[in-house]
Amino acid sequence: MTTMTNVQHGELHAKAHAAGMAAGEACVPTPVQWMNAHTGEKFAPEPEGMCGFAWINVKPGTSSFARWLKRADLARKAYYGGLDIWVRGFGQSHERKVAYARAYAEVLQDAGIKAYAGDRLD
Repeated sequence: MTTMTNVQHGELHAKAHAAGMAAGEACVPTPVQWMNAHTGEKFAPEPEGMCGFAWINVKPGTSSFARWLKRADLARKAYYGGLDIWVRGFGQSHERKVAYARAYAEVLQDAGIKAYAGDRLD
């Protein structure tokens, strides 16, 4: 990967964020139906699906893009190395957050940056 300027880092982030937002908004989560295990009472379906988290891991954490992310307060040091960008949008919808993270990471990968989407259910 060639050296990028701060402006180019900002443009790359904007492009990745736009791709992530489009993917998250296009995602149609699988609704879930909750039920009280003791009474059998069913609650209203949750149209946004399961609750969870997603993030994008950027490695190495010492790359110029990773340092730019940290200076811009967009990422934090990751437990297993690199930096993590946590998906803040889409409420608690796990599926929408995962769609965002995958699209964001794909844009970074296309630019030659090692980036991976991660997620977990809540």
